[in-house]
Amino acid sequence: MRDPAGVTRVRADNRSPLTLDGTNTYVVGGWVVDPGPLLEGHIAAVRKAADRVEGVVLTHDHADHSEAADAFRVPVHRPGEGDEAGPFTALATPGHSADSVSLLLGRTCFTGDTVLGEGSVFVAPGEGSLSAYLDSLRRLRRLDLEVICPGHGPYVWEPAAKLDEYLEHRLDRERRLVAALDEGLRGEDELLDRAWSDAPEHMRPLAALSLRAHMEKLAEEGRLPPGARL
Repeated sequence: MRDPAGVTRVRADNRSPLTLDGTNTYVVGGWVVDPGPLLEGHIAAVRKAADRVEGVVLTHDHADHSEAADAFRVPVHRPGEGDEAGPFTALATPGHSADSVSLLLGRTCFTGDTVLGEGSVFVAPGEGSLSAYLDSLRRLRRLDLEVICPGHGPYVWEPAAKLDEYLEHRLDRERRLVAALDEGLRGEDELLDRAWSDAPEHMRPLAALSLRAHMEKLAEEGRLPPGARL
């Protein structure tokens, strides 16, 4: 798949169920977006792609994105809403984590773990916030984007369709969960069986965390029925 103009992707060799085929590090001019894990081969590949590294900018502080930040011995930027770092402008997009930002470069958007190239984003209860995450997706949807450069997976060349898909996926989960609760189901296993019936067995522990994030959102909104517990 082609790179967006002026963007080079270097993928770290840290594949896992959460990182997919590895963390994406991006090089734009002399700037490095999400330098990734502290792997010697990955750092060497990023240096080669950048030629000369001027600065590092992070979408969030999770180790698979930030661990190698200090290896380049240049300023490391953790921008907040409206901040500029090199050629990028930060847009606060919390949800996956409280510190998550997306980085805008014209109509190109670097989303970290807010949007992935494939699959859905992990929002953990406590650390993340499903309510904030949905608001962030809506905020991105209002932008006129050409391409999303995600933290994991391939480029997203149809950003509006991907964001609509993400929003509908989360809201469909919520509808299924609310229906199960309305039927009187209360146990975690039975709620998972009903609302996450499509989750493979090896992903069930992650589905359980997603269930808790949805329950946390319903609790915040005063929508948990009697007897339901986080």
